[in-house]
Amino acid sequence: DGNVDPARAQTLQINVEKAKGRIPEAIKQAYCIVVTVSEKDEAQAFKITVTDEPHFNIIKSDKRSRVQDTAITAEALLPEGPYNLWRPGETSRRVKDLAGAFAQLPHLPKMLKASAILDTLASGCEKGIFVLRLTRPDGTSRAWWMSRPDENALNDSALELVLPEGADLGELSPELLAPGKLPGLWTNEEITAKSVADYFSGSNVVQVERDGYQETMQIPKASQAVVDKAVGAAVEGGILWLLSGPASILGEPIPAGVLNASAKLCAPPAVIAAAEVLPENLAEAWKDGVASALSVATALSVKANKTLPWKTVRDVVSGALQARFLELAEDSQPWPCDFPSAQFVKLKVTAGAKAGVIGAGVKTGGALVLEADAELSPDQIQDLGDVMPKLLEVKAKANTPLRFHVHIEMGDGKTKPSAEAAKEVN
Repeated sequence: DGNVDPARAQTLQINVEKAKGRIPEAIKQAYCIVVTVSEKDEAQAFKITVTDEPHFNIIKSDKRSRVQDTAITAEALLPEGPYNLWRPGETSRRVKDLAGAFAQLPHLPKMLKASAILDTLASGCEKGIFVLRLTRPDGTSRAWWMSRPDENALNDSALELVLPEGADLGELSPELLAPGKLPGLWTNEEITAKSVADYFSGSNVVQVERDGYQETMQIPKASQAVVDKAVGAAVEGGILWLLSGPASILGEPIPAGVLNASAKLCAPPAVIAAAEVLPENLAEAWKDGVASALSVATALSVKANKTLPWKTVRDVVSGALQARFLELAEDSQPWPCDFPSAQFVKLKVTAGAKAGVIGAGVKTGGALVLEADAELSPDQIQDLGDVMPKLLEVKAKANTPLRFHVHIEMGDGKTKPSAEAAKEVN
């Protein structure tokens, strides 16, 4: 009659469910053979052990598949690297050819991401391992060394990788000349302009530390004109301070003839506190209660044992005027001014200025209390807020009270502010 015994029907249902449960595993096990191309460009098949991991992760982790999803090292792309990407005598290769080789040549790893190769190239260029050069349609070129090219340049088909020994830098970033930036350049606190030119002679090899060990690094060539232009830009940009005979240049163009082989380069001088130009701290600059900007510059230079650049002097005088430590005398020429006019700028201590100043606005408030006051602009108040955690940390370490007093002035001293404006401020 077609009726099935209930017990047998239940057994059948259990077996059917078990079979259905084994189907996915059977399918996974069926795809256990990987077929790929070997390093010798031969078809190769191998079996993987199927687990709960996705198939692709298992294939990728098997060394026989030679699949790589991480960036390779920049050194591996060089002629002495393991990939044999260069022909004898070559000093440059197009980046697109190097990147494409990993998709064409069977002995190279199978890179999952083409961007990983570009990341390697950009990283190697930043480390100074090689130079990246982009030739423009008009025949001129732009080169990157110890810096990262922009994305447009990295994706340009004309971009080339150039070995340092075959490169000739057409431009040099002024920031690279900052003290401590380039390995082996700053052997002392002061170096000469000639030592910078020698550094980029094209035959200079320095020692650098990478991953805990020392290795050699070839410095590419740059012409004297390129080096001089970079030095000039670094001095004008306030990155380097140039001393040449009586000349002391910072933050302004170098006059013709001042930049020579014996000219000295060093880091910019430290910022001088505004209170350092007051009579009690710089008596040599003052006579009969008056000082000129020139006498301040001379006295500060004697104190520093070097001819200070005009920018440093200008900044400290401006700071003293802004802090109302000083004011211009009646017969003074306007401020700010250039160095030739410094002798005509007359300064005097502001009437009613607080005495006892011993530093950058610091004075003794009684025998056992130190106080500091200064006129702050809105952005300087924000800066004070930024360093507040450090001040509180000093307070905690020294276990001493730290109090803040706020004094706000509104108005120019000539016209009383309106009640509406005062109400809004309140």
